[in-house]
Amino acid sequence: MHSEIEAKLKVDSLEIVEQRLAWCGASFLRETIQTDRYYDNAGRDLTHGDKALRLRADSRDGQERFVLTFKGPKEQDDYKKRVEVEFEVSDAVSAELLLGLLGYQKALAFNKRRRLWELNGCEVSLDELPLVGVFVEIEGPDSETIAKVQTMLKLETVPHIMDSYARLIGRELSRLGRDEREVYLQQGVDGGK
Repeated sequence: MHSEIEAKLKVDSLEIVEQRLAWCGASFLRETIQTDRYYDNAGRDLTHGDKALRLRADSRDGQERFVLTFKGPKEQDDYKKRVEVEFEVSDAVSAELLLGLLGYQKALAFNKRRRLWELNGCEVSLDELPLVGVFVEIEGPDSETIAKVQTMLKLETVPHIMDSYARLIGRELSRLGRDEREVYLQQGVDGGK
């Protein structure tokens, strides 16, 4: 079990951030399509408690990897900080069956394109999501390291988004009056609309 510490930033363009990453000497790690399925019980106890239970399919290089994650409530901090427990599962169908038997149903599903970089001990994710656009996440060992990377990328004035992608997409679906709980990038790209 560890604490996840990250800055989530809404940006206008991922291309500009990617140019800055290259200029700073960051290492490109990989590109992936991640499909996230969030689960909750009928009373939405996890959502109301600011917790999350997610099964992620991570597709890269023709391989699919599945990770089950629990995220605790956000802690008081300038950055998005919360307890996170995650582990790889070899059988996603059995994992979903187990979640159902424990009383959890799929509450929301979406995918995103993610380009991962490493810079000064931080993982920098350039994310493109359906309905809500493009974001940069900087995850690191501590707030100071994350702040330094944010400054290196000339993003120090961009406000932090404390909400999860699931909450942002859920809110946008409600705003649009859409009942579906599954949204996906079209052919892996959405253009940040």
